[in-house]
Amino acid sequence: MPSFDLAGKIALVTGASRGLGKTFALALARAGADVAITSRALAALDETRHAVEALGRRCHGVVLDVRSHESIEEAVFLVHAHFGRIDILVNNAGCNIRKPALEVTWEDWNTILDTNLRGPFFVAQAVARQMVGRGGGRIINIGSVTSVAGYAGLGPYGASRGGIRQLTMSLADDWGPQGITVNCLAPGWFQTAQNATMYEDPEWVTHLTERIPLRRPGRPDDLEGAVVFLASDASAYVTGQTLLVDGGISVNAMRAVPAKKP
Repeated sequence: MPSFDLAGKIALVTGASRGLGKTFALALARAGADVAITSRALAALDETRHAVEALGRRCHGVVLDVRSHESIEEAVFLVHAHFGRIDILVNNAGCNIRKPALEVTWEDWNTILDTNLRGPFFVAQAVARQMVGRGGGRIINIGSVTSVAGYAGLGPYGASRGGIRQLTMSLADDWGPQGITVNCLAPGWFQTAQNATMYEDPEWVTHLTERIPLRRPGRPDDLEGAVVFLASDASAYVTGQTLLVDGGISVNAMRAVPAKKP
């Protein structure tokens, strides 16, 4: 049987103060990994750090702003100095600004693309430099169902997530000979702090649920198995792939209208 055990591994999860980043950190810790977590504010990591440590795993918090190359280099250096190596990277930090396309500003575009695409590339680059010297590792870029489907009001965000999907394939080819696998974990519609207001509209939730074959939005625990799989030896021969965990919404199935009774 393939091994999903992460005992003895060191994982770095960016943007882990809340939401899905916190979910990923805890899932890896439950599988046996010690975890480094990042946020733009160190105090924001306290809750995640305590939760990881309660599982009996080591946890180290580091300040990281993915829009700053200097911050990226310093954070990766500090994690490597603390743990001695990085075996797994979960490239999770991201943001979104929801606006109709005609209202998106130059600054909006730069904020989203710098955070969701440029930042993850340079985090991966900094971590890969450490991995190459050790014979390999696992890089998991967090994408989105918007990398394979278009949604109004999410133009820059969709572009950034589509870029992550393509970047994943390129890096997988680039770093595969060095033993580094690079994959994209793409969640569907999960309620997070970024989109919480949308879930306050019952009509929208009903509309969304009807489009999901499994008939419900995602729950954080739906992602735990996927991230552990991509971080473990069970996925040793999987690279350059996008794993959609979306309840099936990406199949874009059209529901047949029931025939009216005569």
